[in-house]
Amino acid sequence: MIELKSAQEIEILRECNQIVAEVLSALKGLCVPGMTTLELDRVAEDMTQKRKARAAFKGYHGFPATLCTSINEEVVHGIPSKRVLKEGDILKLDYGVFYRGYYGDAALTAPVGKISPDLEVLLQTTHRCLMLGIQNAFPGNHLSDISAAIQTHAEIHGFSLVKEFSGHGVGKSLHEEPAVLNYVANGRGILLKPGLVLAIEPMVNQGTDKVVVLKDGWTVVTKDRKCSAHFEHCVAITEDGPEILSLM
Repeated sequence: MIELKSAQEIEILRECNQIVAEVLSALKGLCVPGMTTLELDRVAEDMTQKRKARAAFKGYHGFPATLCTSINEEVVHGIPSKRVLKEGDILKLDYGVFYRGYYGDAALTAPVGKISPDLEVLLQTTHRCLMLGIQNAFPGNHLSDISAAIQTHAEIHGFSLVKEFSGHGVGKSLHEEPAVLNYVANGRGILLKPGLVLAIEPMVNQGTDKVVVLKDGWTVVTKDRKCSAHFEHCVAITEDGPEILSLM
């Protein structure tokens, strides 16, 4: 069931997502060679507690950490560890909070030191996919308009979209209806209306769109082990168009 949010609910969701944006912005600056993903997770947990919020992912279906930290060929759901970041890596940081009864959720891909030109293109293209998807989140459009904008831009640049995972609605639950696909499936999808709040999150691969889950039961990697990038914003659809709630 798809729930449209009131102006009051969107205000709380704005607060949730501003916490997410602040923490992700701080973490991005710490993505340097020599840092471990476990250290980043501890920073995120400390910042979350100081803001009187709760980490949304920790304990969610048994996930053990505050952050999802996914390096290079890892697409999503990587578990923080003592693994040391190296020059040239790309790190996906996915983070959410529960605050005042609602959830916030966003993600970014951070370069670690200087990265290769091909990875720069991957990151720029994936971020642009996200922004083009958001630009199509207007009342009167359909859900597939978001999907088409993301898919078209990625594929023009020779990249593929992960199909096993998607964006989603956000509110009193972390994952609500509707699913926000990053590619066009059958039909146009629902009509977009004011009050709808969506997490839009393209996951773009250098090579195949196929992915596999590692033995830890969480970490998703590209089947060909080529790199993947991921960006995500929570977006409220208003009478005037899309508002990015998690803007950094």
